[in-house]
Amino acid sequence: MEKLTVSQLREMNDDQLADALEDTTKALFWLRVKAQTDRLDVPSELMRNRKLIAQIKTVQSQRAMASVK
Repeated sequence: MEKLTVSQLREMNDDQLADALEDTTKALFWLRVKAQTDRLDVPSELMRNRKLIAQIKTVQSQRAMASVK
């Protein structure tokens, strides 16, 4: 998955955010599996994916809170 910024995440609609979250979660899973069985080419990808998941969830929760008000 390409590197996404928070501003790019905010421009996405809800379905695109959900797809990005699903893709990033799957990528993180496979990175963890590979880290246990092999050596990672870029170990910082684990942290990058965790951070991206947190950013996506933050944008989703901000939208949920805005729709409640």
